[in-house]
Amino acid sequence: MNVIIMATKDCSHCKNFSRELDDIGVEHSVVYCDDNPELVQKYSIRHSPNLIVDDEVVFRKQPTEGELKAFFNG
Repeated sequence: MNVIIMATKDCSHCKNFSRELDDIGVEHSVVYCDDNPELVQKYSIRHSPNLIVDDEVVFRKQPTEGELKAFFNG
């Protein structure tokens, strides 16, 4: 499974979001919109953060811990 947090470099939620994924054991990477305009266009990114799983945007906001657990364990 390929899991990516896509965020702006100044996103105040990104570190917490990454930590929550770590806490539930989801391996992921962080990709910055600022450095990847082609991905911003590809995924129609307008806000930060976003969660992309296997090439599909599954959250266009920071989900709650419960939403993350339901998505990854459901």
